[in-house]
Amino acid sequence: MSDTTGSGAVSTAGMRTEDPLIGSCARGRTDQPAREHNIQELVAFIESGIKPADAPDRIGIELEHTVVREDGSPVSYAEDHGIAWLLGQLHETYPQGTFDEEGDLLGVARSGEAVTIEPAAQVELSAGPFLSLCDAKRTFDNFENLLAEKLSPQGMKALTVGYHPTARAAELSLIPKRRYRFMNMYFNDRGPFGMRMMRGSASTQVSIDYHSVEDCLRKLRLAGAAGPLFALMCDNSPVFEDERRTHKLVRTRIWNECDPDRCGIVPGSLSPDFTLERYAEYLLDTPAILVPCRKEGCCYTERTFGDIYADLSMTRAQVEHMTSMFFTDVRVKTYVEIRPADAMPIPYAIAYAALVKGLLTTEKGLDEMEALLGDVTESDVVAAKKYLMARGYDAQVYGRGAADLCDRLMEIAAGQLSEEELPFLQPLANLVERRTTLADIAEEQLGR
Repeated sequence: MSDTTGSGAVSTAGMRTEDPLIGSCARGRTDQPAREHNIQELVAFIESGIKPADAPDRIGIELEHTVVREDGSPVSYAEDHGIAWLLGQLHETYPQGTFDEEGDLLGVARSGEAVTIEPAAQVELSAGPFLSLCDAKRTFDNFENLLAEKLSPQGMKALTVGYHPTARAAELSLIPKRRYRFMNMYFNDRGPFGMRMMRGSASTQVSIDYHSVEDCLRKLRLAGAAGPLFALMCDNSPVFEDERRTHKLVRTRIWNECDPDRCGIVPGSLSPDFTLERYAEYLLDTPAILVPCRKEGCCYTERTFGDIYADLSMTRAQVEHMTSMFFTDVRVKTYVEIRPADAMPIPYAIAYAALVKGLLTTEKGLDEMEALLGDVTESDVVAAKKYLMARGYDAQVYGRGAADLCDRLMEIAAGQLSEEELPFLQPLANLVERRTTLADIAEEQLGR
């Protein structure tokens, strides 16, 4: 099994070399003969995700878990009865395995469900797409029951919190995955928050379908405007770097400070005239961090994707990789992925999925979202994050009280959910009604 160190330190010897596949001379945007072709490849990739207008809307959910011992201390990948052992145990139920070059097990899967591990061995279940929130809840309940069955006899448990409750990021070791070694190297050059994003944080992500390019861009825009309010309602990080937090929305600050090139709002995406071509230009003009190469599978680079593929027509796999290297509040692949929420216990994660479904998967919901948030600008979002981190539900954002806006979002969602699915919204609705969050509640308990 590959060795990992407690500090996660990585030797950079030999890591910054360029592969012959990509060349070695940096070029500017004016010298990219394949640029227009590659823009259209990205457009075609996203268009391939368009679902028929009459197709039912589906929901995908990703929930990250932080595994700790009963005393709260972290569990690493390589230790005895660590996360590698856990994946081996889960492999009996999830028969499809993913291994690295050295034979380390990095993920297991079965139809509709994939268990993967994040940089510091956070365990993620990605499941769906689901037509029914009932099916989603059943799937995640079954997974957590299985985790408890495997972990409890070893004196361990899986937590769903937004930030590691007992450890500093530098104390958490990286898993043996080449991609994460390179990302660690890149983000460390940009300050301390990249390490904290990779190693300490955990999220709930919800993905939705789109039915046209216009529908895709509308959902990107409205979800981006709602993102700070989603982060508030789903705030579940009472501890940061093994100390009580000093402000609300810990993960929002982490992403703000991590890497402005590839985080936050997609530049221009809140404008109604935003296009997929502009989205492609944004991706092409951002440092790649890593790209596929012939020698070792992937190579480190700080050149932009546009520069790397200046003379080369990108394949679908290369385009898909490019989209995966961006961590904006909302990103587009062959679905729209909404990313601001902290990891939360299952009832709240499903409630968040219900909120997103009610807001963004019907025309009436989208129209009401448009009326509420259609005029929000990128500078408004930046300001909203700042005010919400400082004041939570007492903040004024977008010209209104944050509490009133959250009430209205709940009202819109409730109006669009079926009678069967409406009860799933209630756990989150209860928090909004009380003007509190899971992090607030945990913080009160810490103070006792």
